[in-house]
Amino acid sequence: MELTLYRYGHGSDSTGDLLLVNGEFFGYALEDEGRVVKISGETRIPAGRYEIKLRNEGGLTKKYAKKYQFHRGMLHLQDVPGFEWIYIHTGNTDDHTDGCILVGYSTSVRRHEHTIGRSVEAYTDLYQLVLLALDRGEQIFITVQDMEAAA
Repeated sequence: MELTLYRYGHGSDSTGDLLLVNGEFFGYALEDEGRVVKISGETRIPAGRYEIKLRNEGGLTKKYAKKYQFHRGMLHLQDVPGFEWIYIHTGNTDDHTDGCILVGYSTSVRRHEHTIGRSVEAYTDLYQLVLLALDRGEQIFITVQDMEAAA
């Protein structure tokens, strides 16, 4: 399974993204802002291609296991240069990211800052697609890139 994240909107605290699954539009995503010098919990990950695996350790894993009956681990991006514990998860604003990728079905911009909505619904749907792919023995990858680089 191939996920693609196109960064299209850049605010001072947030980045608005489009999310595709196997080349088809799925929804929106949100990341922290880009920075030349990383600030922990306040900087988006570098563009690149990353494998996603399930991670069954940590506090967020326990929280999501209680919240979602279907949950088998966090969607964990592997080998992100300069970052640890980068997940795809729920949330609506850059305050919820800590460098991770949030997913949603709606998006808005206010005062040049991006937010997303219907995050739990989008996360649930994306997670189910990932589980189906994993159960078929597929690897899951995400490619993160700026829209300018895609043109």
